[in-house]
Amino acid sequence: MVTNPNVKINLGLNVLRKRPDGYHDLDTLFVPYFDIHDTLEIISGDDYSRTSAALFAKYGQNVAQGISEDGKLMITIAKADGVDWDPLKDLCARAYALLDADFKLPAVKIFLEKTSPVGAGLGGGSADAAFTLKMLSEMFSLGLSEAQLASYAARLGSDCAFFVYNRPMFGTGRGEILEEYPVPALEKYHLEVVIPEGVSVSTADAYKGIVPAEPALALKDALMRPVEDWKECVVNDFETTVFEKYPSLKAVKESLYATGAVYASMSGSGSALYGLYSPTEE
Repeated sequence: MVTNPNVKINLGLNVLRKRPDGYHDLDTLFVPYFDIHDTLEIISGDDYSRTSAALFAKYGQNVAQGISEDGKLMITIAKADGVDWDPLKDLCARAYALLDADFKLPAVKIFLEKTSPVGAGLGGGSADAAFTLKMLSEMFSLGLSEAQLASYAARLGSDCAFFVYNRPMFGTGRGEILEEYPVPALEKYHLEVVIPEGVSVSTADAYKGIVPAEPALALKDALMRPVEDWKECVVNDFETTVFEKYPSLKAVKESLYATGAVYASMSGSGSALYGLYSPTEE
């Protein structure tokens, strides 16, 4: 089974308050973005796939592979500039372990071609995890509902649950409490995502200096205003700390407005930015 886990953007991201558990309560709108994605294949452990050989042929030494102690999971990850993490600690491997603990899954082989950026605030790793959960449920007829899958996903990461639904969802809590929240105005605009080269932002660093506060206008109310007004009221609170450390990202945002974007923002804790453009008149 092969699929393409896509990324997301955040339309607004308000850091409201710090919680006793050390996390922060957020308000944000998650929106899927399908033009950037990874390639994920999962097969039964006894099956043969040409994918492993193809990945090694294409990426050479930039491929990492791991086999779990019990031999039930083999995971292969390829990335153009190398894989600098343990494949067995990848969110895909953790997703398998989570379901295996409850359902005693058969052995599998996971192949991940990682083309979405890391440290860009687009949630590529979270998408891989959520898609792994969905694929395993389908492959082995677990019959898990979206709500059940989202519950598992939330245990892997704050924005993992969104990718189970993969449609516009308003996130609260750590981002794992979701409600469907379509924004019809978005259908009229063209979305362009920019990934600045050489800048990877740590979420932990992005939180340094953040002063949680309720916004003057609640995000849900701000999103109901015309898109042309969003520049003044739909805010990503991480821009304050991230732009201070990476002025080049602020310059990218300004360039998006200079090229005609109606609204521009950083996604998540960065470094990716995006602009919404009015459709070209014919």
